[in-house]
Amino acid sequence: DVEVTVEAQSDGFSVADDGPGIPPEERDRVFETGFTTNPDGTGFGLNIVQQIVTGHDWEIQVTESISGGARFAITGVKTVD
Repeated sequence: DVEVTVEAQSDGFSVADDGPGIPPEERDRVFETGFTTNPDGTGFGLNIVQQIVTGHDWEIQVTESISGGARFAITGVKTVD
């Protein structure tokens, strides 16, 4: 089982998990259409996420979570008070 955490940030939010993570050498490719390391995967999921982020003029960055899993930080999000 993988635990997912969503955290608010001053200019956006992050989504992190405690899974196996994404190796640094693959982080630049995870948003490419068709890129997958899962034999049953399509490689569309993170590309769709990037399209949504870009469509809102936000930015996304993939890093390692505190627990060693993957962490996606979405920034540039404008909020309404």
